[in-house]
Amino acid sequence: MIIRSKDPQVEEFEFEALDGVITPNDKFYIRNHFPEPNISRDSWVLRVEGAIANPLELNYEALLKMPHATVKATLECAGNNRIFLNPPAKGVQWALGGASTAEWTGVCLADVLNQAGLKPEAVDVMFEGADCGPVELEPKPIGDIYYARSLPVSKALDPDVLLVFQMNGEELSVSHGFPLRVIVPGWYAMASVKWLNRIIVSDRPFNGYFQTTDYAFWEHRDGQPVRVPISNALVKAEIARPQMNEVIPQNTTYRIFGAGWVGEANLARVEVSTDDGHSWSEARLLGEAIRNAWRLWEFDWQTPSSPQTCKIMARATDDKGNTQAIKHDPDRGDYMINHCLPMVVKIGN
Repeated sequence: MIIRSKDPQVEEFEFEALDGVITPNDKFYIRNHFPEPNISRDSWVLRVEGAIANPLELNYEALLKMPHATVKATLECAGNNRIFLNPPAKGVQWALGGASTAEWTGVCLADVLNQAGLKPEAVDVMFEGADCGPVELEPKPIGDIYYARSLPVSKALDPDVLLVFQMNGEELSVSHGFPLRVIVPGWYAMASVKWLNRIIVSDRPFNGYFQTTDYAFWEHRDGQPVRVPISNALVKAEIARPQMNEVIPQNTTYRIFGAGWVGEANLARVEVSTDDGHSWSEARLLGEAIRNAWRLWEFDWQTPSSPQTCKIMARATDDKGNTQAIKHDPDRGDYMINHCLPMVVKIGN
């Protein structure tokens, strides 16, 4: 793991080590905002309250007795690839590894909400974690706050949205949210709240710090910039191999390899350029498509016959026609970074 911060814990998956769809638990990236809470399984309770008919208190054993569901899903930090922004941006300096894929097991959020009985006025479902602390960047609230995000009711009732207690067949570790976390497939990972303590159903949109000040971007509506919470993950392809500044033999066949993924759509194709974006060739998609999970791809490159420097890029397109751009959209600030990233390599003996 690449350690980006020790307090709070932030560790990056070494993306060049990618060799399968599933990321092992000990290699899965970690993004904490505050110190990890110390939670006892025996005393922990999930409270469901707000605009519901039947307020609930569910302990760990009660959740284990409910029907289970399992999904494979890629989680990506909304700031992944931030180290490549120019000019440099504040925040965690993620390279390529602020993303990983796991198989998640838990209960459907919709089952819990149906048991609670949503009232007709319910519009938003807020998730509050047990992790809390002060915010460092301005503008900021005074004092400690809990990490919290929300989903609109329509998304919260998606059968793929889970309250999970297992990751790749093992009990969640503390770093990944024990005893319970939310998994929101197709959305950036800030929505997948860890150390879940409370679910609050509201009759109005949640406007907390991590919903509007942080993890938000500018969108132009009716000629005006509007602050919008980050949600659906954008289409992206990343190159795992070769690595930056790798020396590759000339006049040989080299396997360019990586992964491509997208949020609430399906990956349609991945293309590769070995000449800084002047021309593109289609890569081979490997394995079967798995909804909400990245797909591996490869491209056999016949390297030049003479020593030189080459810029390799990959770009993905989804089945809605969205393709990665060449440059980052400045309205997204230091988030949602999905433009094509050049991998510079040297051709020589």
